[in-house]
Amino acid sequence: MTFGAFISTRRKERKVNLREAAKSLHIAYGYLSDIEQGRRPAPEGDFVERVSRFLELDKQEYELLLDLAAKSRKTVSADLPEYIMEHDVVRAALRVAKEVDATDEEWQAFMEILKKRQH
Repeated sequence: MTFGAFISTRRKERKVNLREAAKSLHIAYGYLSDIEQGRRPAPEGDFVERVSRFLELDKQEYELLLDLAAKSRKTVSADLPEYIMEHDVVRAALRVAKEVDATDEEWQAFMEILKKRQH
């Protein structure tokens, strides 16, 4: 799933045409069409938040949209850089994980440990 495909699918589920969506998002119709067709990466700035509100996404869908936007721009999701840069240990952990080529299973186990703190 790409950033544009996600927006297109959700927009169509809401039965909103491309022109109406573009108007609601305050962008040009052709620009939104290019995004949905994958001809342009996700815009910078608050566009993801505007799309999220427009499509009435829940937290999980919003985070997926952030990840898809970052992937389209070949960068890190917008909600992460500040956290990463504020915590030396996070940067160190990411570097170790990269060095040892941590598996998805190892990351899942780590996340489960952290999630237990929420309860």
